[in-house]
Amino acid sequence: MSEVTKESLETILPQLKCHFTWNLFKKESISHDLEDRVWSQIEFLNTEYKATMYNLLAYIKHLHGQNEAALECLRQAEELIQQEHTGQAEIRNLVTWGNYAWVYYHMGRLSEAQIYVDKVKQTCQKFSNSYSIECPELDCEEGWTKLKCGKNERAKVCFEKALEEKPNNPEFSSGLAIAMYHLDNNPQKQFSENALKQAIELNPENQYIKVLLALKLQRLNEEVEGEKLVKEALEKSPGQTDVLRNAAKFYQKKGDPDKAIELLLRVLESRPNNPHLYHQIRCCYKEKIRQMQITEDSDINGKKEKIEELKQYATDYLKKALEMGLDSLSAYSDPTELPEEEQYYQKEFNKEVPVTERQQLHQRYCNPQEYHEKSEDTAVRHHLESLSISEKSSGKEELKCQKQNTAENLLPQNTPNYWYDQGLIHKQNGDLLQAAACYEKELGRLLKDAPSGIGVLFLSAPEFEDGSREVHPGQLQPRGAPQPLN
Repeated sequence: MSEVTKESLETILPQLKCHFTWNLFKKESISHDLEDRVWSQIEFLNTEYKATMYNLLAYIKHLHGQNEAALECLRQAEELIQQEHTGQAEIRNLVTWGNYAWVYYHMGRLSEAQIYVDKVKQTCQKFSNSYSIECPELDCEEGWTKLKCGKNERAKVCFEKALEEKPNNPEFSSGLAIAMYHLDNNPQKQFSENALKQAIELNPENQYIKVLLALKLQRLNEEVEGEKLVKEALEKSPGQTDVLRNAAKFYQKKGDPDKAIELLLRVLESRPNNPHLYHQIRCCYKEKIRQMQITEDSDINGKKEKIEELKQYATDYLKKALEMGLDSLSAYSDPTELPEEEQYYQKEFNKEVPVTERQQLHQRYCNPQEYHEKSEDTAVRHHLESLSISEKSSGKEELKCQKQNTAENLLPQNTPNYWYDQGLIHKQNGDLLQAAACYEKELGRLLKDAPSGIGVLFLSAPEFEDGSREVHPGQLQPRGAPQPLN
C-alpha cells in the first residue's frame, strides 16, 4: 500500500459528497442557535431521520474546533443508519464516511482518513464511479442538510431531483414541502400549499408539516382550518419543540399572545439555554402591551399598573436573551417601544463587532427612532453613522457596480439612498463639491421625513415645491401604526 500523504488526500476529498463539500456556510456565519436546533431535532425526530442531524452536528462540532465530539456524532450516525436502513446502509453511509475522512484529515490522522476514503471508493465502484454516485437518497440527505442551514432554494432543487426518481417517497415529499414553505416569502412565490397537503397525505403522522400548512392557511385567510391542524398536531405531539414553536407563531399572528407564551414556556422547559425563545416570549409580552394600550378600560390606574408589569416582563426576557448570547441584530427590532430596554441596546455600541454588523445595528436603531419626535436627532445621528461606516467599508466595491456617468443612472430619485449613492460616484470622480451637495440632499431627505420637518432647510425652492407634501413648522406627522408580530 502506498504511503498516504496530504497531497494525495487533497486530490480526493473534494470529490466526496458530504458536508465539507456542500458549501453550507462559512465558520463565522453559523447562527448562534443552530446547534441547539439540531439537538432539538435529534431529540424529537423519528429514529430514521436522526442520522442526518448527527451528520450535520458533526460538521458544526468540527467548525467549532471540537473534532473528537464530531467523531462521536459520526459514530452515532453510522450506528443509526445500520439499524434503520439495513438494506441501504452502504449508500446511506457515504455521506458519513466522507465526513469521517475530512475530520480525520483536519486532525492530521491521514491513515484513518484514507480508510474512509477507501470505504467510499469501494461502494461507488459498484456503480462504476470512483468517489461519488448519483442517487435520490444522497440528494435527500443533502436537501435536509441545506434546509437546516437556511439554503432553501438549493434544498428545493435537491428534493425535486430525488422525487424525479421516487415521486411518492414520503421523506422526499416532506422535504420539498418544507423548502417551498420557507421560500414562500421570496418575491417569486413558490405556492407551497399543495406541496404541504401532498406531504401530509403521504406522511399523515408528520405533525410538523401540519403546523406549517396551518401557518400557510393563516396567510391565505383560512385561519379556522389552520387552527384545527394546529390543535391536532399539539394533541398528537405535545412535546415536540418544533411543533410547539410554530404553533406559538400561529397564535402570535392570530393575536393571542397568552396562548403563544404558554406554548413557548413548554419549549423552554427542554431548551432553557435558547436565547431565541426568550426573545420570542419578549415579543409576545410586547404584543400584550400593544393590545392593552389600544383598548378602552375604565380602570385606568389598574391598566397602567398592568402595563408596567408587562413591560418589566418584556425587559427581563430581553436581558435573559442577551445573557444567553442573542445577537444584537435579532434583539433590537424596535428599541424605542420600551424605553426600559434602551440601556441594553446602548451597550451594543460599545462592543467590538464586525463593520457590517455595526452598520446594520445603526440602521436598525435609526429606522424606528425616525417616527418618534423626541428622538429625531438620535435617528439622524445613527443614520449618518451608518452611511459613514458604509462609505469606509464598501464604497469602492459599490462603485464598481455603479455606472460612472450619472446621466445614465436611471434610478428614480426617491430610491432609498439615491443621493448617497450619487455622492459616492461624484467623490470617486474627484468632484467633492458635487459629492457634498448630494450628501446634503440625502440628509435633507432623512430630516424631511422626521416629525419636525427640519429637512426643508436643506432643499432648494424648486425641490420643495415639487415635493408631494408640505411640512409646516410644528405640524407633526402621524407616527407609524403598531405592527403585528411576525
